[in-house]
Amino acid sequence: MPDQPPAFRAHPFDDDKLREECGVFGVLGATDAASFVALGLHALQHRGQEAGGIVTYDAERGFNSARRFGYVRDTFTSQDVMQTLPGSLAIGHVRYSTSGSKGPAQIRDVQPFFGEFSMGGAAIAHNGNITNAQALRRELIERGSIFQSSSDTECIIHLMARSLQKGIPERMEDALRRVEGAFSIVAMTRTKLIGVRDPLGVRPLVLGRVGDGWVLSSETCALDIIGAELVREIEPGEMVVITEEHGVESLRPFRPVRSRFCIFEHVYFSRPDSIIGGRSVYETRRQIGVELAREAPVEADLVCPVPDSGTPAAIGYSQESGIPYAMGIVRNQYMGRTFIEPTEQIRNMGVRLKLNVNRALIRGKRVILVDDSVVRGTTSRKIKEMILDAGAAEVHFRIASPPTSWPCFYGVDTPQREKLLAASMSEEEMRSHLAVDSLRFISLDGLYRAVGEAGGRDASAPQYCDACFSGEYPVAPSDMIEQGFAMKAAE
Repeated sequence: MPDQPPAFRAHPFDDDKLREECGVFGVLGATDAASFVALGLHALQHRGQEAGGIVTYDAERGFNSARRFGYVRDTFTSQDVMQTLPGSLAIGHVRYSTSGSKGPAQIRDVQPFFGEFSMGGAAIAHNGNITNAQALRRELIERGSIFQSSSDTECIIHLMARSLQKGIPERMEDALRRVEGAFSIVAMTRTKLIGVRDPLGVRPLVLGRVGDGWVLSSETCALDIIGAELVREIEPGEMVVITEEHGVESLRPFRPVRSRFCIFEHVYFSRPDSIIGGRSVYETRRQIGVELAREAPVEADLVCPVPDSGTPAAIGYSQESGIPYAMGIVRNQYMGRTFIEPTEQIRNMGVRLKLNVNRALIRGKRVILVDDSVVRGTTSRKIKEMILDAGAAEVHFRIASPPTSWPCFYGVDTPQREKLLAASMSEEEMRSHLAVDSLRFISLDGLYRAVGEAGGRDASAPQYCDACFSGEYPVAPSDMIEQGFAMKAAE
């Protein structure tokens, strides 16, 4: 296996979106568990397209692993690969590098990671970001640990190795008490499937049942693909240890705190066919559009989504406002990543490689464009130009999240703060910069109402992690503060 991935680049359209974090999936008690995991990872592909890995355990062959760059469909559908992953216990991971190497990916950074301990081996897959990883890494190296990757997740393996606890679940508890930040973890030993969420519950993790077996997954949509039944969400601060003999054992290794689930999971990251907190992600996004229409009405002829992430909110805006919904922009479903080296001429085509305007529909119309977010603003300007080139009379942007003005340190790859448009511009300044007839974002209270908080945001004790909008971080990002990151002053 080469140490570098095949040469492909993200499409220019995707470069102006917040990057997904990662996805984790695990199965215990199912014949050919690796195939179930591959299907689950395929359903979680939206959470990470850079690389994926699967680890299995079989009594005859022990632990087996395969890690590959690229999409699950291109790597874990090969019979030759899947035959190397026998067993009824398996975990997997799809990756986008929110921590570790930011340049060309290295195969050694691809999870799940494996460690051999005195009481046996264990593999671990992690969604989230450890915000004190650099400090932990320095400490561990000074004490003799040798790191094989640049990933923050490897700190957990080394902390487990240094723990004095006897069992692997107990060592994991011990290690995770030293960790700050966000983590939803799926791990495995020879006989156990383990799931853990950090005390704040920033990232999702759910428990499912498939036949006589058990499933752990980042999202419920991945349960659907294998015909598994949702049992419940793993609760913030909970560890579950699952065996074939005893089923699910629930532990509470952390001091309880008020949960702060990532509100952007509702806005963008999770698939619309997933369920979060007993609520349909699609319905939440549709309700965001309803709130937007109430907060920011405008006279127009059409409501058009920026596909695909703006679609549910655009439907809600149309239903509430009474303005017709229309597919004014059509997405090329087969584009994915650029299949040729993006020359200057290709780059100048920009968004047109992936999105095209329905000219016959748009010409002469006053158009409301609904998108999920504005990050750098580069894509928004290109889309606006496409709409005007197609003959639109007016262009009004409605954004299904508040202005993104602070970076995330809990598992989302956001640009540096100075590159976030909303960090240096007011809403009116952004409207002028994008050169649109009007620009409105949903308010924080409106977003909270859309996710089911009828009273809006509790400013004294926010119900969600909304740091990317508010600058109020539920856990101080120790490593970033050490590097000079200036947090928002307490009000």
